[in-house]
Amino acid sequence: MVTKSTIKALILDMDGVLWRDTEPIGDLNTIFKKIDQLGLHTSFATNNATRSIEQYVQKLQSFGVNAKPEQIVNSGIATARYLQQHFPSGGRVYIIGEEGLFATLGNYGFTHSIEDPIAVVASLDRQVNYQKLKEATTFIRAGIPFIGTNPDPALPTPGGYIPGTGAILAALSAASGRKPEIMGKPSPVMYQILLSGMNIKAENALAVGDQMPTDIVAGIEAGCQTALVLTGVSTRETVDNFEFQPTCVVQDLAQLIDGLE
Repeated sequence: MVTKSTIKALILDMDGVLWRDTEPIGDLNTIFKKIDQLGLHTSFATNNATRSIEQYVQKLQSFGVNAKPEQIVNSGIATARYLQQHFPSGGRVYIIGEEGLFATLGNYGFTHSIEDPIAVVASLDRQVNYQKLKEATTFIRAGIPFIGTNPDPALPTPGGYIPGTGAILAALSAASGRKPEIMGKPSPVMYQILLSGMNIKAENALAVGDQMPTDIVAGIEAGCQTALVLTGVSTRETVDNFEFQPTCVVQDLAQLIDGLE
């Protein structure tokens, strides 16, 4: 069980934990007031690379939650840092993604191009088409690095689940015969970035997410305590199918915070 005495910080997923697309999950303003009263550090780690960090700050504010850019990391940031490590001078990459990813990679010196790209980066793209898949497949088959921002197969929305990055990666893998290098969760990299920024030991952080294969695996790999909320993708039945277990399973974020009180 999770107890307040062992927790100094929360690392929160967003989709399926805080909201479903444009619909908040619970009264977020009230929930975060309680978190502040508990004296907990708060940060956010999301596999969704469709928005820039500034856009996430604005979305949180729209739900009554104040956050600074340094409190937020997404798989776009993890991807940009990986590219920067391997290509310090920046360069041209072929991107399947949305505006937020283009902006994030651009900030690190990587621009979209169909002319001799040094890597293919694939993410959620709600305007993906056959031409994009064809071009990306051609480059991947040529042998350049194939990077996926995250493996999430689906995203929760008020109207049901929609295809996620994992669905696009599956198409590219089928066509190219290659599997991508994954930057986001279940890799623990985003959690490690946030823990370092907060100067908090992993065992004193609670990673909260709605997906066992990504959020919870990443939290365990990072050494954090973990909480699964049942407002997104994974269910209680999902938990039973995994050898590892989260520290706790709760109905939603509000119930988790009330339990810490």
